Amino acid sequence: MKVPDPLHGVTLETVLTRLVEHYGWEQLGRAIDIRCFNFDPSVKSSLTFLRKTPWARKKVEDLYVGAAAKWPPPEPAL
Repeated sequence: MKVPDPLHGVTLETVLTRLVEHYGWEQLGRAIDIRCFNFDPSVKSSLTFLRKTPWARKKVEDLYVGAAAKWPPPEPAL
């Protein structure tokens, strides 16, 4: 049996937003040391960087998969 992909159906924006809600920008910047998390952080600028930088996106996705396994499921969007 195939193990389900924990990122299936989850947008990069959702991943980033949930990490920021859980950790905050300061702690996220310490966990993944990239400029867009440490200097004047915003979701928009971070998404732009992460979409163009595969190694950084992988680090964010890996952090999310590890952390999200411990979180309750997100509320469904209306």
